[in-house]
Amino acid sequence: MSDDDAAPGGRSEARRQSRERRRLRAAVLALVSIVLLGAVPLFFGIRTLSRDPVFDNLDQLNVPGWAATKTVDDVSGSRWCLLDCRLRERTVTSEKSPEETARVYESALRQDGWQPWKVARCPEAETKETQETKGNYTCWRRDELTLDLWVREPTCVPPPVDNKPAIVPSPEPSAAAAECAGSLVSVKVRNAIDDERTRPQPSTDPSLTGEDPFPTVSADPLGELTPSPS
Repeated sequence: MSDDDAAPGGRSEARRQSRERRRLRAAVLALVSIVLLGAVPLFFGIRTLSRDPVFDNLDQLNVPGWAATKTVDDVSGSRWCLLDCRLRERTVTSEKSPEETARVYESALRQDGWQPWKVARCPEAETKETQETKGNYTCWRRDELTLDLWVREPTCVPPPVDNKPAIVPSPEPSAAAAECAGSLVSVKVRNAIDDERTRPQPSTDPSLTGEDPFPTVSADPLGELTPSPS
């Protein structure tokens, strides 16, 4: 067979291979597009489920940068109140005094629709004689949520160990003042249905039972942060 007889067949084979390569490239591009189109919504869906919207709402509070220089979040419980309802806890470091920091946070909460909540078991409602909580403690409600806001001076020196200070105090007063500047903000947000203060409270006279049904809130009313489930 001559080269002229073989040429048409060779060109036909080349065209066939070229079509197959184009179809393969189109199939690969289509597969990549499907993966990308599915991966992006999946990513944001997982992110939405893993990120509690309450924290997103707290992120949007209109507070100046100096009032939120460092933020630590912790969450426990179920968003759908399976066994335990969701508990959100946030600790924020502020560069200014507790009084000034409390003012900007309370103003921001009001702007965001939160209402001050005058409830018996909020430390703010305790009398001057029985209140042990230091700093500024207020309670708030909005829709199905309750919020506790506690603004106080930072813990500058760890508690003593065996009646001895854990850290030897600095001889320079200016250094100690710099280390203890600013304030610490604690925020606790709960579902109102899981907050015992939204339920009917006992009206028993403590003098008849020998026990106060509304015990004074301890020095740490928020308690320690609950570790997230591993």
